[in-house]
Amino acid sequence: MTPRRILLADADAFFVAVARMADPEGAGRAPLLIVGGRPNSRGVVCSASYETRAYGVRSAMPIAQALRLCPDALCVPVPRAACTTTSRAIGAVLQRFTPVVQAASIDEWYLDLSGTEALYAPESFEQTAQRIRATVHHETGIWLSLGGGTSKLIAKLAAEKAKPRAGVGGHGVHLVPEGDEATFMRGCALAEIPGVGPKLQTKLASLGLERVPDVLAVDPRTLTRWLGARPAAWLRERCLGRHEAPVEGRAPAKQVSRETTFDRDIRDVRAIAVTLRSLAARVASELRTERLAARTVTVKIKDADFTTRLASTTVADAVESDRAIADLAITLLARLRKARTVPARLIGVSCGGLVPRPDAEQLGLFAPPARGQVVPDAATAAVPAERPEDRAVSRAVDRVRERFGNDAIRYGV
Repeated sequence: MTPRRILLADADAFFVAVARMADPEGAGRAPLLIVGGRPNSRGVVCSASYETRAYGVRSAMPIAQALRLCPDALCVPVPRAACTTTSRAIGAVLQRFTPVVQAASIDEWYLDLSGTEALYAPESFEQTAQRIRATVHHETGIWLSLGGGTSKLIAKLAAEKAKPRAGVGGHGVHLVPEGDEATFMRGCALAEIPGVGPKLQTKLASLGLERVPDVLAVDPRTLTRWLGARPAAWLRERCLGRHEAPVEGRAPAKQVSRETTFDRDIRDVRAIAVTLRSLAARVASELRTERLAARTVTVKIKDADFTTRLASTTVADAVESDRAIADLAITLLARLRKARTVPARLIGVSCGGLVPRPDAEQLGLFAPPARGQVVPDAATAAVPAERPEDRAVSRAVDRVRERFGNDAIRYGV
């Protein structure tokens, strides 16, 4: 049986690279760069340049803390629209090499090149990976680190070894030959294995298990007694480099979400609602770009005391328009604020229960609501169903923004 040929393509410092391309005269000239928010914001680091990471700056670190570690760094917001556009451009290039491409995140893609040996002969797997890397950089300006092997697990871990950063010394491509999986895994820490989270790491460390050889040295029956049958079997298989999960081309998204941290705690519900509507519009736009609609809308609020609260609603007919999703979100916000009226630190909205969106209707923008639908009524706080004209308006707005930019048209409140 021919071994699988799996690649994991990981964009190097993706958010930093896109921020520099989006602002060549500002972020593009700053070796010390933090992407995530302005210096006086209370956001967290989304990404930092390799030069900045040398100061101890890490993703998810509060920006204020990052600036204490590296006070000379330039802080910029995440260029979300540019990141989305660049991610799609990279994905399009990768799909020219194989139709089986799975987007693991906005900056990671799995590729299954199994069975393409004859197609790329006499080119080796290494040469194909190098050519993919060069092509993506030529067409998008983004460098990739590519890891490869016979499974998604090996490819993921190998991509980390390929990164050209301090302490790693990679050269952009790192492939693990068939049969060398167990040897490769012996050089890995347990914390590096996908699925070994902080809680399991703590449990394993208490047992004296921190690296792969530590686990393999333990008798399987003892490991089962310590962890339980299923976790022990799962961990041992991973430590041996075994992982049969397929690369799923065009894996469907599970949810689309956006959130923001306020520069200061906000008590005024109207100000919170304005931000929430803006976030809802961005989520709705992304859904339409992916030709999806949502059945479930969830609002997340983090209070000034860091208490996180959620409220969700599910509708019978999936929605995709800015108006419908925003109105559902505002209703959920009112529910959350009624339960606890304290200043808000963060607000967010997500859409789940995703399904292919309905076909576009050619209707007038101000057509009457269809029978059985609910007309919005602020006094009764009724949640309206989505109308065909709502979808028509949103799709028209998408076309305007596509031609003239994201700020060309906005919804009023």
